This record gives sequence, structure tokens and C-alpha cells, in this order.
Amino acid sequence: MNFLSFLQVSQAAAGSSQGSFMMTIVTFGLVFVIFYFFIIRPQNKKQKETEKMISALKKGDKVITIGGIHGEVSSTKENTVIVKVDENCKLEFSRSAISSVESPEKAAKAAKAEAEQKTEKASGFFKKAKTDSAETGSEKK
Repeated sequence: MNFLSFLQVSQAAAGSSQGSFMMTIVTFGLVFVIFYFFIIRPQNKKQKETEKMISALKKGDKVITIGGIHGEVSSTKENTVIVKVDENCKLEFSRSAISSVESPEKAAKAAKAEAEQKTEKASGFFKKAKTDSAETGSEKK
């Protein structure tokens, strides 16, 4: 008997809550729009960029595979790329196995920034060591 009375009460409440049903539909719509702009759209954009990068591979490009192997493109075929890993070692990969392409400009900038950072760390350490030794030397006198 309690179950029947519960059904009657829920049916009566459902008839009077048309406004809340529309609000639920609008809320789900807004959640979908948010997901689209924050998840789906950026993912599609990144996928298009990756496809463009893979289709633009050419001889001499420095690449990194999804397995972490670094090398230089020796030649390309329709669905595969031959990567020169060492002087006498060439490996054939599927184009989809290429994770990223290192452009010469980016590689040069990264090397320059890394070299500057190393010199700053080294000179910063020695400067501090020299000033510390100068302070301790003057205190001993």
C-alpha cells in the first residue's frame, strides 16, 4: 500500500514540475556546451595539427617517436617513415608513430637557452662562493 501511495504522490508532483524539467534540459545543454569548448574542440584542433605535422614530414627533419626514439628522417613513404637513429642504424616507423618534429629554429633556441641557463647557474654559484670566501677571510683577520 505504501508503494501505491508513493506512486500517486510522485505522479502528482511530476505534473506540477514542468518548469523544473525545462531547467534540467537547459542545464544539460549548458554542460554540453562547456564540454565542447573546453574538451572536444581543443582535442580536435590538436588532432588536426598532428595530422598536418605528420603529412609535412620531409627528409632531414628531426623527429621523436611515441616510444621516445630520437632520430632524423632519412626518407618517407606513403604510410611509413625511415628514421636514421645512428650512422649505420635506420628504423622504419609508421607515420602515426611520430610524436613530434623538432624544428631547427626551436632546437637552436632551446640549445641557446639551455647554454645560458647553465652559465648563469655556474657563474651564480661561483660568485656566491667567492663572496662567501671573501667574507670569511675578512672576518678571520
